[in-house]
Amino acid sequence: MRSHEIDYKIFGESIQTVEVELDPRETVIAEAGAMLYMEDGIIFETKMGDGSEPDQGFLGKLLSAGARALTGESVFMTHFTNHGVGKKKVAFSAPYPGTIIPIDLATQQGNQLIVQKDGFLCAALGTKVSITFNKKIGSGLVGGEGFILQKLQGDGKAFVHAGGTVIEKQLNNETLRIDTGCVVAFEHTLDFDVQSSGGLKSMLFGGEGLFLATLRGTGKVWLQSMPIRKLIQVLAPYGKNSGKEGSSILGSLLES
Repeated sequence: MRSHEIDYKIFGESIQTVEVELDPRETVIAEAGAMLYMEDGIIFETKMGDGSEPDQGFLGKLLSAGARALTGESVFMTHFTNHGVGKKKVAFSAPYPGTIIPIDLATQQGNQLIVQKDGFLCAALGTKVSITFNKKIGSGLVGGEGFILQKLQGDGKAFVHAGGTVIEKQLNNETLRIDTGCVVAFEHTLDFDVQSSGGLKSMLFGGEGLFLATLRGTGKVWLQSMPIRKLIQVLAPYGKNSGKEGSSILGSLLES
């Protein structure tokens, strides 16, 4: 299914919103609860699945919803369709301070992108939102990005949310080592792993944590300067939410 062609504008700085302009009968899909406002003529429906495979049947939708539940997201997605006359707008807000990244999946390697489990915000109808498993289980055991990641596939626009400032880097048969939790998205051509941060002294007293995420190969990667986990730890270091977004099985014991 070809994705709908949507236009958009991004507003704001510290807490951004994306305003999507829909032609008649065009649809944008979004995470439940992400909508900020919509103009008269736009109708929304909560559905089980992203609508990219309309003929998959109930069982296929159920399996897709169950897979989404593994990432901690709602099993339902909201579909916003312009049933009015002329162009209509609907806007979605970021869940916490940071940056909204517009990505044209048609320009990505294999028309797909790997995204951290809570990074997806919204996309044009036709975008397939599924899960993918990190090939190296060690990455899920100790890495902030986790063993289960989201995969976006299609040929239209998708929007990903990141905490703080976003840095986009192009690797050309190179290796990049990153603080765990700071990887927002990367192309599937890159190999993701987690390695120890150095010698014992550096690991214990260096302040960078015990492990670093490692990306190797050729492709793009998007990084975030302030994951929500770090923001919460700074604002409330001993609060009950201090482990938010920490998706590693071993948890905060292995964080700096």
